[in-house]
Amino acid sequence: MASGYNMARLPTGLLHERRWRIFDLYTMSKDNIQDVVRKSLERYFKDLGEQQPTNVYEMVVFTVEKPILEAVMARAEGNQSHAAEMLGINRNTLRKKLQQHGLL
Repeated sequence: MASGYNMARLPTGLLHERRWRIFDLYTMSKDNIQDVVRKSLERYFKDLGEQQPTNVYEMVVFTVEKPILEAVMARAEGNQSHAAEMLGINRNTLRKKLQQHGLL
């Protein structure tokens, strides 16, 4: 099943300027990050050719989630409670995501 996900419909919390300060190390603005994601998806779709894409949303989220978790855990100096607070998620959710990405 093709994803009808619209990149412009990201949750407001993810678009908040504070959420993107983590990427300042790479001198990228949130607009540049969005452009990188958009161009990567365009290239992905082009590479697929006539094949129908599936699970695009899950693929993108899982792909960007790991570097986010790594950076936030580094900023929190490994403290999961502080990292969860920075991310705005429950600590148990954070632990689950860290395990999914092999970060525990």
